[in-house]
Amino acid sequence: MSTVTFDKLAFVDTLTRGGIPEDQARAQADALDAALRDSVATKADIAALETRMVKWLVPLLLGQTALIVALVKLL
Repeated sequence: MSTVTFDKLAFVDTLTRGGIPEDQARAQADALDAALRDSVATKADIAALETRMVKWLVPLLLGQTALIVALVKLL
């Protein structure tokens, strides 16, 4: 499983060297770290998504097949 690594200290150093005040740089680093942490999908998220997709796709495919069979018999 891959993880996202974010070096907050290096980010703060880069911003402060660029002229951003240190307190603002730290706030930006904290916000970016939280955003990156919340945006990463876990294996559990992917498994739950797959389960929901199967729950929707199987009935839709069965319904489509029934509709095609009914239309073929009608014509």
